[in-house]
Amino acid sequence: MTRAARTIAIINQKGGVGKTTSAVNLSAALAANGQRVWLIDLDPQAHASLHLGLSVLDGEASIYQVLTEQTPIAEVRMRACDNLWVTPSHLDLAAAEMELAGEVGREMILRDRLARDAAEFDYVILDCPPSLGILTTNALTCSSEVFLPLQPHFLALHGLSKLLGTMDIVAKRLNRGLKLSGVLYCMAETSTRLANEVMGDVDEFFQRERQQRTIWAGAKIFDTRIRKNVRLAEAPSFGQSILEYAPASHGAEDYRALASEVLAMQVDTATMREHLNRRAA
Repeated sequence: MTRAARTIAIINQKGGVGKTTSAVNLSAALAANGQRVWLIDLDPQAHASLHLGLSVLDGEASIYQVLTEQTPIAEVRMRACDNLWVTPSHLDLAAAEMELAGEVGREMILRDRLARDAAEFDYVILDCPPSLGILTTNALTCSSEVFLPLQPHFLALHGLSKLLGTMDIVAKRLNRGLKLSGVLYCMAETSTRLANEVMGDVDEFFQRERQQRTIWAGAKIFDTRIRKNVRLAEAPSFGQSILEYAPASHGAEDYRALASEVLAMQVDTATMREHLNRRAA
């Protein structure tokens, strides 16, 4: 079975909030810190794959074949750079929702595929599509943690209750070890009043939730804010992470700081052990 100290799904059903940018550049920053990292692209748009210069041609195996056929996931795990591996996506994955509709246990296919893989990593990071369908459910079922990227504008809280509700259902029915462990502000303009008001509202919401028995009660709001940075927008067109493309930029600085926070987080080892044992069963 795949063993990882931490398996993190990066999720927001709203697009354009920095989800894929964060999945790719956090993975790269952790890898630069000497961690063995595996990034799994579960988005049919395949932007995480393209961001790192990995393009799957028609007919070539991707995460689509892993989920819909019997292709071992190790066969579609590619090395992107030192300490960083990627399982790429393809546009065909858009059809998976319909193809898996009648499949028994469709919510646990990815978990089962990982259970058959013998590789070991420090981090497995899953970039999820901007939806709460079967692909995201598969990510939640095989993950121990969720990171939630938010853009601090007036729609930041829109749909949050639906996302948290979906996580709660998955935790109760399919994955008791699941928790929302991190909230990340992306494209943050902290000099504006609106951004600060929205971040204040989000902070207040999670502060209230700390008194409740929910899977998001212990969520950490990262001190690092990912600032708007044109270099972050340019990097994917060169097939590089921000650390390779513009290592001195604000974007690279922010993701290195985020990686340091992630590495410093306290992990409940008992929960992780239960999670790994359950996946192996």
